[in-house]
Amino acid sequence: MSATDHTNRTGGQKKAMEKPLTVGISSTALFDLSISNELYQQKGLEAYRHYQISQEEVPLEPGDGFYLVEKMLNINKLSDKPLVEILLLSRNSADTGLRVFNSIRAHSLDITRAAFCGGESPYRYIRAFGCDLFLSTNADDVRLALAQNIAAATLLGRARPLKESSGEALKLAFDGDSVLFSDEAERVYQQSGLDAFSESELDRANHSLAGGPFKAFLSALHRLQQEFPESPNPIRTALVTARSAPAHERVIRTLRNWDIRLDESLFLGGMEKTDFLRAFEADIFFDDQATHCDRASPHIPTGHVPHGIANLNKKL
Repeated sequence: MSATDHTNRTGGQKKAMEKPLTVGISSTALFDLSISNELYQQKGLEAYRHYQISQEEVPLEPGDGFYLVEKMLNINKLSDKPLVEILLLSRNSADTGLRVFNSIRAHSLDITRAAFCGGESPYRYIRAFGCDLFLSTNADDVRLALAQNIAAATLLGRARPLKESSGEALKLAFDGDSVLFSDEAERVYQQSGLDAFSESELDRANHSLAGGPFKAFLSALHRLQQEFPESPNPIRTALVTARSAPAHERVIRTLRNWDIRLDESLFLGGMEKTDFLRAFEADIFFDDQATHCDRASPHIPTGHVPHGIANLNKKL
């Protein structure tokens, strides 16, 4: 931990947050729209529109990202100023989206800003809204957001209630290469194998890795953590990576150079991640590898980050 970080997290002078941590989420990630989407696929837009209007006063059930959003918004209850803002970014029109807003009110979610894009991708408005993170069930929209250098992930799995107590810390877990860091090291591994990867990382241990698509989000999350005492803190972060010694050193030095502290770092040396994520009690896990996401998603809310060499010419 740097001296500045230590001062910030132990009650010394803190850097004020410039704006709330801002997360954009699609309507299909926030709520379960599977029935209406199936109707759209089978009978078209007009049937979908009529159905949504007829059901306007019937609250939608939680979707894959609902309980994560609920827990993030709970952080605002711990401060006298807004620290987290959730935005709705939807392919619905305002007409069909009225049911979504009614559901937001029915579930007492503090979400007031939205973009209803009438069938078009909402990614165009992500930067204008100042989003630090975009979550969606539409992988194409996620890729478009990543192309704008915005942290984005495709939510997988099913809605699962998180711990009900608002006092429980929000726990976010991240893979390293191609998520927090660039895919430069992963490219060596994919192209030349594990031995070449280990040798390259050892040789470059004192050279910081370039930032990946989630570096800016992690920085914003780190600033949010500094709004609270180090212990207890309502946010806890973890690096969960397949790396092991000696490839760990470059990661540690990179985070140190970024002046970012992760609460926990797990170097698993190729072991399956899911049991560790369950032990950490992650509220969400971000990984670029589709295989890791598929294994984790039945147990942990999971965001696939379709970035880097592992995702070239692939679609989840």
